[in-house]
Amino acid sequence: MYNLQLLLFLAPAIILGIIAQFLVHSAYSQTQRIPASTSGYAAARHLLDAAGLQNVEIEQIPGTLSDHYDPRQKVLRLSTDVFHGRSLAAVGIAAHEAGHALQDAFRYAPLMIRNAAVPMASFGSGAGMIFIMLGFALVSQLMLGFGILLFSGVVFFQLINLPVEFNASARAKEQLVQLGIIGPNELPYVRKVLNAAALTYVAGTLQSLLTLIYYVLAFASRRDE
Repeated sequence: MYNLQLLLFLAPAIILGIIAQFLVHSAYSQTQRIPASTSGYAAARHLLDAAGLQNVEIEQIPGTLSDHYDPRQKVLRLSTDVFHGRSLAAVGIAAHEAGHALQDAFRYAPLMIRNAAVPMASFGSGAGMIFIMLGFALVSQLMLGFGILLFSGVVFFQLINLPVEFNASARAKEQLVQLGIIGPNELPYVRKVLNAAALTYVAGTLQSLLTLIYYVLAFASRRDE
């Protein structure tokens, strides 16, 4: 019963997530066909060097849309298609990840908070759900409440991650035009793929937030019984 209720409660976020994934693949497919004057690697390298971040390495990794910046090792990792790709999709995604490196270098506060919250979120995502399930199975308010507390760390992480992702995209778009890597007429295409990617973070955050609200309401109703 609880699984069905939870599914219905999460329906808006699930639907948004499906739409976001469709938009990401659609925007990526479209902008991948639009040529750029440089590769994703070269665009990222240009952004990093212009900011004085010659120490940040760029590595090629397998996978599709597996691109990310590692703040611990100060390495920007780009998927093969983005690393070698000479399309507006590759340039936009690479620039977005370079935007995270810029945030790290200039100690952008939400990024610092997000990085500090990673252990809490990693532990809370698994342990939180285990305690929540045990709380329901054993009819234990203490376990249920503790599980909710742990899972709230995941929600906090995702909420603070939103401004981090939006800011990285804003930095990317600004620097791409400012450094002459893309022209103003090409910016709408880059914006399209980055906005679609940002929507996936919004959907994920909404799903976690609704999950937390659902279990908080369940906790409150069981306490009143």
